[in-house]
Amino acid sequence: MNLITGATGLVGSHLLLLLLENNERVRAIYRDEKSKEKTKILFKLYEKEEYFSRIDWVQADINDISTLEKAFESISYVYHCAAYVSLSSSDEKMHKINIEGTANIVNLSIDFGIKKLCYVSSIASLGTPENPKKAITEETEWNPNSNNTDYAISKHGGEMEVFRGSQEGLDIVIVNPGIILGPEFWNHGSARFFGKVKKGMLFYTRGKSGFVAVTDVVRAMYELMKSDIKSERFILVAENISLQDFLNKIADSIQAKQPSVYAKPWMTKWAAQLDWLVSTLFFQNRNLTKAMSDSAHSQTFFSSEKIKKAIGFEFTDISEYINQIGQYYLKRNK
Repeated sequence: MNLITGATGLVGSHLLLLLLENNERVRAIYRDEKSKEKTKILFKLYEKEEYFSRIDWVQADINDISTLEKAFESISYVYHCAAYVSLSSSDEKMHKINIEGTANIVNLSIDFGIKKLCYVSSIASLGTPENPKKAITEETEWNPNSNNTDYAISKHGGEMEVFRGSQEGLDIVIVNPGIILGPEFWNHGSARFFGKVKKGMLFYTRGKSGFVAVTDVVRAMYELMKSDIKSERFILVAENISLQDFLNKIADSIQAKQPSVYAKPWMTKWAAQLDWLVSTLFFQNRNLTKAMSDSAHSQTFFSSEKIKKAIGFEFTDISEYINQIGQYYLKRNK
């Protein structure tokens, strides 16, 4: 049986569906009944509601060993998708979940004799090349002295826990997805830009980053877990495109107006400072940080040649996939 953490998130929900479609037995960890509804809605979106009843749901917390032990009973394979994202520069919860929680998953995987563990990391945890025009690969060394975000540090720490498990005899694979695209989770991650663009998003930037379809992410995870590959990590990026192109593609997919005003670096820097002031005075969550401001203008390139060569993996065209998401968005909000 397969165990999935973070089963009610974008990646976890799509992974659940993929495994069930391949007649795999799955056990999914959830926090509360409300969170399960997100997965149910996603299955309905794909007209696959009949698969939902085949999920073995277990209520557990990755920082609560007693509940996790029950979830690990009779499990052979673990997909660790759970993670916490925060814009705060010092979020203890993010470190507790992304590092300590991952350590718990690794330790229990060893204790229960798990055959293989797949960990969902991020391109944020990859190193930074000395030459900014050079593509980042799995071999690019992590630089602790770089301007790493707290999220990047926490995901890198999670990777170190997984590699530690590998040294203790656990078979593992790690995936480092780019910006993950997918439908239905409209208030989170990249999907929230569909709503912003539809409402008339005015500004754009010209930074460049790596993007990937969530369906490609889970397919790569499944194929890697079925392979003999172990103790390796793989970048999952279909295309490196500019944020301007990304927003324009969204606008075209939902028949909305493309953002028309270029937000210069000084403008986003000022906006980040204003956001800090507002969040501090009114005890609100951050919407724009200095790190986000910097990344909005950085030209970053990622290479996925390793997974292409390892298992002959082919990625979905990003423009076509954004159009698919756009159709789901219009259907959901008609």
